[in-house]
Amino acid sequence: MEKFKAAMLLGSVGDALGYGNVCRENSALGSIQEELQKTGGLDSLVLSPGKWPVSDNTIMHMATAEALTTDYWCLDDLYREMVKRYVETVEKLTEHRPDPSTIEGCSQLKPDNYLLAWHTPFSEKGSGFGAATKAMCIGMRYWKPEQLETLVEVSIECGRMTHNHPTGFLGSLCTALFASYAVQGKPLVQWGRDMLKVVPLAEGYCRKTIRHMAEYQEHWFYFEAKWQFYLEERKISEDTENKATFPGNYDAQERDKTYRKWSSEGRGGRRGHDAPMIAYDALLAAGSDWTELCQRAMFHGAPRTARFPVRRWPSMHRP
Repeated sequence: MEKFKAAMLLGSVGDALGYGNVCRENSALGSIQEELQKTGGLDSLVLSPGKWPVSDNTIMHMATAEALTTDYWCLDDLYREMVKRYVETVEKLTEHRPDPSTIEGCSQLKPDNYLLAWHTPFSEKGSGFGAATKAMCIGMRYWKPEQLETLVEVSIECGRMTHNHPTGFLGSLCTALFASYAVQGKPLVQWGRDMLKVVPLAEGYCRKTIRHMAEYQEHWFYFEAKWQFYLEERKISEDTENKATFPGNYDAQERDKTYRKWSSEGRGGRRGHDAPMIAYDALLAAGSDWTELCQRAMFHGAPRTARFPVRRWPSMHRP
């Protein structure tokens, strides 16, 4: 349990660092690194709430975690609790308003409707990263291999409450899975390809719920194709490949070019597929080096990317 608490805390720390990078994004690339050097680097940094606030993503993630710690009798009761907390959270957020997709999704939630509280319409705008940023704790709650089906269901329902689009809610599944793999102690290099093996289970679950499948089918392949391309680029798409390959020159400028290439709009990390992808790429390269992880995932130049699931995947083993 102490490691789970540490994971939540580190998640908030990474979010505060990434959000600080976003707030400084109007200046030149690397400005936050220069600012940190003036204060003695990351090791000397003190994250005061006033100067380094967390973003709305951490607050929404905390709402998910709070719902998961209630005494729900069944998953439907859990979803009703999530709906209640998400709606309350959005209403109370004044300084850190959620991204537009989250606002739109929460406006469609029905906390007073017992049967359909968490059913929202399909959204063409629901492909954003917001679903991925609030799902790590689902993987911590349902981390055991025998709980995989439950993890799939809860992460999808949690994701499509606010981001009812395959690119959005599959990002939620990805984050939850990666968190569960971390708790299991699964080698990092396996995470991506094992995640793709679970995506068919997600499609099967969506078919079972008989909701929006015509719209889902039109967009489903994009998430899988992007991730397959990424794994092949890093040469870790096959089970026999156990070492990621990176370009010889992969400095901050080159990384940002690569992140934009993975995106759907030339702005790395804005969608449900490439937000966890950038985080995963950073983890593969940085290993246990926290400073390097921050440089690669939290301090890159793409707007509002650094505060994503990377801060929620600590390398930890079961408590």
